[in-house]
Amino acid sequence: MSEDLIVTREGPVGRLRLNRPKAIHALTPAMCEGVLAALEDWRGDLGVEAIIIDHAEGRGFCAGGDIRLLAESGAGDGEAARGFFHAEYRMNHRLFTYAKPIVAFMDGITMGGGVGISAPARFRVATENTRFAMPETGIGLFPDVGGGWYLSRLPGRMGEFLALTGHRLDGAEAHALGLATYYLPAAALEEAKAAITSAPQEIAATLDRLSVPAPRAKIMAHAADIDRLFAADTLEEIIAALEADDGEWAAQQLAVLRTKSPQACKVSLRLLREGRLTTDFTDEMRREYGIASRVVQRPDFVEGVRALIVDKDNAPRWDPATPEGVTDTMIDHIFAAMPDGQAWTPDDR
Repeated sequence: MSEDLIVTREGPVGRLRLNRPKAIHALTPAMCEGVLAALEDWRGDLGVEAIIIDHAEGRGFCAGGDIRLLAESGAGDGEAARGFFHAEYRMNHRLFTYAKPIVAFMDGITMGGGVGISAPARFRVATENTRFAMPETGIGLFPDVGGGWYLSRLPGRMGEFLALTGHRLDGAEAHALGLATYYLPAAALEEAKAAITSAPQEIAATLDRLSVPAPRAKIMAHAADIDRLFAADTLEEIIAALEADDGEWAAQQLAVLRTKSPQACKVSLRLLREGRLTTDFTDEMRREYGIASRVVQRPDFVEGVRALIVDKDNAPRWDPATPEGVTDTMIDHIFAAMPDGQAWTPDDR
């Protein structure tokens, strides 16, 4: 078992603790495989009644996936990147379909892959430290790991707003939108985990007892603006709506949107549109795997990682550079079904 993932059994509870503090617990392929193996071991074990997912030490719950590995692979044959996505999405799917209750403690940064490992949980705990986001359009990617499912089911056009801008929600906002099911003070988390371990049949009652009223969800003050300004189905129309609005908030979102990959934004909009019509999470994962397998080898992903993570000049040169340059044909190719024998499948069983 990788040292980056601590797997333990505490009485009737299985514990999964992410343990890459220097990388804010970003997921590696070995960590995803480790989660899958543990869930399989516990699946038929009648002595394991619930699962807890949290992080071992350091700040943040999980900052995402191993972006450098993906970018290095994407610049070559993409095989390692596809292998990572395949394992990660199997983990996401297994968590989503797992019969035993899972409790995810989203204390701190919960982004990208961190959303993928927590959003499927039946019980999702936010705190005053939570920073929830799907910021992938900033590196030429898209909100994967089930983002097309979760974001498309948010009220109004909130999903489109979060997918395009990568806006960071705090714990109260995540709770207001249903992305978290409970809001607890961080100081109460260890008590919650101990109580769940003692009485896994009473998880809801434990979390209800330790919950506190969440602060005002600031994002809800902009819900009407989001529904109006992000109402269109095309990126060009959304940008035009933001340009036509003379409000300060709209100007801020326009400035943010102009820093994102036009290709990634168009992929994200179509992903949510199709995700809204998808009724089986397996189909969502299969679609996202095909998209990810292609996007990771396109210029914007390698360039986005260079600009934001490697060189950190924050000046990506997107290709195409404008929304108009991203053609429907290009997006159709990215969304095309994978060839026979290369499509994603839920597991080996």
